[in-house]
Amino acid sequence: MNPTEEYVIDTQGLSKTYKGVNALQPLNLKVRRHSICGFLGPNGAGKSTTIKLLLGLSRPTAGTATIFGEDILTHSTDIRRRVGYLAQDPRYYDHMTARETLRFTARFFYAGPAKLIEDRIEQTLELVGLSDKADRSIKGFSGGERQRLGIAQAQINYPDLLILDEPAASLDPIGRRDVLEVMERLRKHTTIFYSTHILEDVQRVSDTVAILNHGRLIAQAPIEELISGNDGILYSLAMKGDGTSAQKKITEQSWVNSVKVASTNGTSTLQVKVTDERIAEAELLRLVLTDPQTVVTEFGRKKHNLEEIFLEIISGDKSNDNAK
Repeated sequence: MNPTEEYVIDTQGLSKTYKGVNALQPLNLKVRRHSICGFLGPNGAGKSTTIKLLLGLSRPTAGTATIFGEDILTHSTDIRRRVGYLAQDPRYYDHMTARETLRFTARFFYAGPAKLIEDRIEQTLELVGLSDKADRSIKGFSGGERQRLGIAQAQINYPDLLILDEPAASLDPIGRRDVLEVMERLRKHTTIFYSTHILEDVQRVSDTVAILNHGRLIAQAPIEELISGNDGILYSLAMKGDGTSAQKKITEQSWVNSVKVASTNGTSTLQVKVTDERIAEAELLRLVLTDPQTVVTEFGRKKHNLEEIFLEIISGDKSNDNAK
């Protein structure tokens, strides 16, 4: 697979200046095919500016970008035929039903037999979980239902790329859950690039994460790599009772770098840093359980919360100081 096939979005030094203000500094961003990429950043970081540039709604001050290997400036019309877009605050004709809305949208993409269009509409309604509300007026839709209808509109043309701007913003927990479930179902059909500030949602559905701050890309990595942190391979093991004996056994292993023990209210928690994840998975727990007096209550590889990582990256970003 050549690079143009591997990456759906590929920017090189893409930037935008408004009246002397750098809204987006040279951006080098890559989004792999059939991935879900969460685009994170505080308000005003440049997320919406980036999306407008990619969609051809604004022209870059400098740099280039390709979508499907096509230049966003010279092939903007061709690109948009293959892209679905959901704005942050989608607007509808509230007197129309969901089915009528999708029928209206579909006519911009299809000129074939009415039966095929209706089949496509029915499939899309089912995909976003709105089949039972297809013929109700949009006026009575909840926030989550309106967002799912927006995703249905964006998906109606079988896009190779979905760009979603804050798809779960301002929704209650049930609405957010429903939107995320739709995104997960769409994973096998398309690539999803979405901006958000809800870190919990990103950790749940994303493959990769890109973090923007003050218009500058400050981190880009697979989510598993990002939430593993910089501590190396670290396992956490909690047990009832004294952990001294277990600590001695573990420390003697050649594949163990260090062991830290903390005891609270009769429970010992061991943080074990290892050099070989494969051996640790196979041997670490078994090693502790050889002691009949030990009761293990918790075991697993330590992963950081995405919010912790995000705040650490943002607070450590030197452009914070430059922007003041």
